[in-house]
Order: sequence, then C-alpha cells, then structure tokens
Amino acid sequence: MAIVDQAARARMLGFARKMRQQPTAAESAMWTMLRAGRLSGFKFKRQQPIGMYIVDFVCLDRRFIVEIDGGQHGETQDRVRSEWLTAQGFAIRRFWNNDVLQNPEGVFEAISRALRDNPSPQPLSRKGRGAKAKAGGRARSESESHGQRESPCESQSQGEVKAEAKDE
Repeated sequence: MAIVDQAARARMLGFARKMRQQPTAAESAMWTMLRAGRLSGFKFKRQQPIGMYIVDFVCLDRRFIVEIDGGQHGETQDRVRSEWLTAQGFAIRRFWNNDVLQNPEGVFEAISRALRDNPSPQPLSRKGRGAKAKAGGRARSESESHGQRESPCESQSQGEVKAEAKDE
C-alpha cells in the first residue's frame, strides 16, 4: 500500500470517523445489512481508510469493497481510485444510492453472490505483491477490475437476483 505520512493518516482517520457519524440514507441502509456479520458471517467495516482512500464498506478477510454512489464522485476519480484499489488486490462492487434504498434485497443478494463466487484470496507470497498474478493468477472480470456500478434485477427465467453493470 502507498505510504501515507502520519499527519495525513490522522486527518484521514478523523474524516472517516466524521463520515461514520453522518452517513447518507443509503449508507445507513447498507450498514444495517452488513453489520454484525449479518451477511453469512462476513465482517465488514465502514468508512475504512485504505492507502490514500476511504472506502464505504470493506470485508478485509475477502479483500472485498462495496461502494455506494450518488452524484458526489466523478467518473475519472472513481476509475483512478478503483484501479489503485484493484492493484492492491481488492474486488470492488458499486451500487447506486437508489438501488440500495429501493431494492435492498437485490443488493444484499448481489453482494452475497459476489462473496460466494470470489473465494478468499491467498496470502501474499514472500516475493511480494503481484507474484501470483505474474505467475498466471485468475483474471478479474470487468466489474472487478474497474469497480463498475451494479444494479440488481430480477431474472425472469429463474427468479434469481443477478448483478448487471449499470449503464453510465
């Protein structure tokens, strides 16, 4: 991870703490779903600093990030951020605020499926980050590598909820 000086880290921790105290409605709804191991026992943290970024929700054991987006982020900023986090070994799922508020069951199922389908990452080798990827590790899907927003929707044929990339 990027080296962040202690003063910057202290500022970031203070900002993350403030964000936890003043969540958006969508963040509150998502935290209700994810807190206390409610999602198959997976432990999530909210407003967690990672490197020079603060992510909305993260399951550190699975290196899995959930981002809730409204209109506050720029597309270029999100792309750069997602590329950096992905390079650190995190899978990212993005959901729109209105999806979290209007279809929480679908969002919950999409996250649950993503966690089931993405096994826990292997510990880093002694050779350092990326050694496994250079040796032919699993390629990430488009949404994993770029953190595209997902919109859960009902599958007509089987009644299953699936995540699809949201048109931007």
